[in-house]
Formats: sequence, structure tokens, C-alpha cells
Amino acid sequence: MHLPTRQRQQKDHAEPEVDRTGPEITYPRAFATLTRSINDRLTPELARRLLWAAQGLLLAVTLGAAVLLSHADEWSPPLLVGVLLFLTLIGERFSVRVSDGQLSASLVAIVLAMGLLGPVPAAACGIAEAILYLSVRGVSPGYWLSNLSTFAAVPFVGGLMVRALAGDVHDPRNQHLTQSAVFGLIVLGVFIVANALNFVLIGLEMRVSKGSSLARQAREFLPLLRGELAVGALAAILAVAYTNLGLPVLLGAVVVLLIFQQLTVALQRSEDRADQLEARSIQLASLQFGILATLMDALALRDRRTARHAVAVARYAKALATEMGCNEEDQDVVHTAGLLHDIGKFTWSDRVLHPERLTDEDMAIIHRHPQDGATLVGKLDGYGPVADAILYHHERVDGGGYPAGLIGNEIPLASRIVAICSTFDTMTAPGSYREPMTPEDAMAELRKIAGRQLDAELVESFIVLLEREGPTFAQGEHADFETELAFEQRVREMAQPSHG
Repeated sequence: MHLPTRQRQQKDHAEPEVDRTGPEITYPRAFATLTRSINDRLTPELARRLLWAAQGLLLAVTLGAAVLLSHADEWSPPLLVGVLLFLTLIGERFSVRVSDGQLSASLVAIVLAMGLLGPVPAAACGIAEAILYLSVRGVSPGYWLSNLSTFAAVPFVGGLMVRALAGDVHDPRNQHLTQSAVFGLIVLGVFIVANALNFVLIGLEMRVSKGSSLARQAREFLPLLRGELAVGALAAILAVAYTNLGLPVLLGAVVVLLIFQQLTVALQRSEDRADQLEARSIQLASLQFGILATLMDALALRDRRTARHAVAVARYAKALATEMGCNEEDQDVVHTAGLLHDIGKFTWSDRVLHPERLTDEDMAIIHRHPQDGATLVGKLDGYGPVADAILYHHERVDGGGYPAGLIGNEIPLASRIVAICSTFDTMTAPGSYREPMTPEDAMAELRKIAGRQLDAELVESFIVLLEREGPTFAQGEHADFETELAFEQRVREMAQPSHG
């Protein structure tokens, strides 16, 4: 064998030169050459033909072994054979969907045939299911061959293993084993081995026909493994139940499985309808709230101060609501009202939005923007409190505000909080309508108008908050309205059914 290049150089220093006339032929190189030669000759068409030959040989060997090993005792009692064959053929009609796959009644019946009858009846059940499955589908001969060989060989091998480990289930001499939990473990273990063999056979078919690697197929199979194990466990339990209680327990299990399947189908339909309803609700909520978000975006394009101011007010307002001991729901109302409190300005013309001189008519428009904003937001399901907070955020505690002239605690708490935060940010933020104040001067101004324009208790709590957190903690340079709005989360919350 070759040494790696570096090691070979070190060895050359330690040993005399060896005459190397002629080509150097080593095992790895020869093997690689042989492999490349085989791969060059093994075209996809040739690979498929070889696979078909192997599958045909597997099917022929299985059928030949079944003829040689078959005996009358395997088909007894006839009623059990009939029940399992019947369950195999109709089982797919009432298989149960589970979260990790499907609880196949046909597969349970085949596993029971492996454990309770023997290899030949088990193979017969597998072939019967394959024929029924394939006959109603227009599939190629290759697909027929693949499924018949797999459905015949796997149950046959599984039946041989159970017979070798546990003997004849109906032989009284084996009752001490077949009526114990050990027999259930044997059935489960054989099922796991048979399932692995089934995966290999199917994996080779997929590898040749579609080029899918076994590793990739294994990753796709793993999520279904728990569902497959559930089938094996159910079959093992029913096998032990049969050896102890007889055929009635299997008939009862069929009835229970049928009832359970019907309940599962009804539940699945209900979940599908619920998913469809949720999707429609999300779509409607997205449309409704998306309109508001678009209006705010459009307003921000016309006035760059709008988005920054909305984010700052929302952050100040939520912090003040937390400071006042409001619960999470009220905090969210205050935060959302802060974000949307100026949405009514969307109706303003540029002359009003960027005024040089305001007329009485312009002032009437300005005084109407809380009502316009509340009307827009109030159309959203569940946003009534937010709309109220927006409607009254220009009220004054002395009754001199608008639009309703409310006094003191008649003004909603959320409106009073938004009013304080909006006033402070307008006074201190750069790029505002006037030269910005220092935070200290703005806090002094808040105290001057407390009790007349603003709630005095809230003003003092807000100043305490500013002194503790820093007066500009909510005025980030990179305030992002979209991030603060959390559009997708709000849409999903709006789509949820309301309670109470």
C-alpha cells in the first residue's frame, strides 16, 4: 500500500533507494481502476435490469420456499386465517393517521399472520395486499415486480423467524412461551428486523430508479419510525392477547380500530376545517391591519418624523404603563396606541402636514385627526381600547382638550399616558417642529402643565422613570417602525377567536 506523501519522503531518507522500473501498481489503485471500469459499464438501464433480475429471483426463491415449507397446520384455524386475510385486504380503508405516520390495519394483520400462522400464510397475506393495491393503480411492470417481491419476501422471512424463536403458536407444548410477554417481545423484535429488511429492499429500488441515496432515505424515514413502532407494538399486544384469550379479542380489536378510525377521520376533518378557517382569518386580519401599516408607511414617506416619533412614544408609553403597574394587556394597548396615535394625520394635505401658516380651516382638520385615527383603528376586531386611547389623547385634564372636552379621570388612562409621552418626545426630539429642548427643560415644562393639560401623578411617575432609565432611552437613532409594530405577530393574534 502507498504511504502518504510526507511519510514516504521520511522513509526515503531512512532507507536506500529502490530501483522502481516500470509502472507502480498497488492494490488501492487497481481497485479504483476496477471500480471506475464497473461504474463506466453500469449504465442506469443496466442497473435497472440487474435490479429487476434480483427482484425476480427473490420472488421466485420466496415462492419456491413457500411451496416446499407449506403444510396444512399453518392454515389452522381457518377462521383466524380468514379474519387476518380479510383485515389485510380491507385494512387500508380504516387505517388510522397518527402524528408520525399511519397506523396501518393491513400491516398489523400481516404482522399477526407472521406471529400466529407462519411464513407461508404471512407471505400470502402480503401478496394479496400487494395485488389489491397495485390492481387499482396503473403502474409499470417493474413496480409490480418490486412490490410483489417485497410483500412476499419480508412477511415470509418474518414468519420463519417467529417460527424459529417461538415454535408453533397453536402447539400446546409452546403455551408457556406463547402466552407470556416474551412472545410479544419476539413478535415486536421480528417486526423491527422485517421493517429494516423492507427499508433495504425499498431503498435499493429508490436508489436505482430515482438515484436517491440510502442516507437521504434514512433521514426521511426517521420521522415515521415512531408510527412504525406503534404498529409493531399493537401487533405484539394483539398476538399475546390472542394466545391467551382466543379469536374474540381480535374481532373486538377490529371493531375498536374501526370506531377509532372513524373518530380520527372526524377529528382530522375538524382540524382541516379549523386550519382553513385560521388561514382565512389570518388573511383577513393581514389585509385589515396591512392597510393601517401601509397608511403609516405612506405617512412616514411624507413626513420622516412620523415613524421615529411613533416608535419613541410607543416605547415611552409602554415603559410608563409598566411603571404604573398595568397588566400585559393594558401595556400592549398603550404601546399600540403610541404607535398609531398619529395615523389620522394621513388625511392631512401637505399644506397642513408641513405648515407655513395655519388657517382656522386647517386647525379644524388638525383637531379632527384623533377621530379619523380612531375610526380607522376601530374597524379592527379587538382594537376598540386602542381606538379609544387614540381618540382621546388630545384631551386635557382641565377639560380644555378635544374632541370631547373630558375632564381628569374621564380620560382613559392609556390616552393620558400617550399624551405625556407624545408631548415629551415632541419637545426633545431633533428634527421636530421647533428647536428641541434639553431633557431637563422638557421635564420642567411637563411639571408646569401638569394638573392643567397633563395628569400630574402620571407626569411625576414619568419623570422618575426618565431619571432612572435616562431621558432619551426610547429615542433610538435607528428606531424601526416595522420591527416595533411586529406585524405578523399582531395579525396572528387578531386571527385568534376572541373569548368572552
